[in-house]
Amino acid sequence: MQKRNVLFTAAVLAVAAGLFLAQRLVLLRPGGGQAGPVAVLQYGDPMQELRIPLDEDKTYDIDTGFYTVHLNVQDGEIAFVDSPCPDHLCEGFGRLKAPGDWAACLPAWASLSIENGEGDAP
Repeated sequence: MQKRNVLFTAAVLAVAAGLFLAQRLVLLRPGGGQAGPVAVLQYGDPMQELRIPLDEDKTYDIDTGFYTVHLNVQDGEIAFVDSPCPDHLCEGFGRLKAPGDWAACLPAWASLSIENGEGDAP
């Protein structure tokens, strides 16, 4: 009975090691497991965060509690569009695409930045 437990434990450890190595190989493969840049929208009071992938063209309408900001993702870039705020300065930031790019809509209490990483948009 004890020999079977040792064999069972060894088999479970071997499978776990194999899965771990397979995952590491996928992550190391060029393009595998690594997402491109994502947009990070921080907004509202209390502050909330939404990570938006830039690899899918889509429009987002986010109620910040002050204004509803409209974001457009197209061709790997994101921008504030059709702003309801009084001055529309956020639209003037243009399209963001590179890590470190940043824009804000202060009346909406919203800031948008580009980071490397994975997205989890709704």
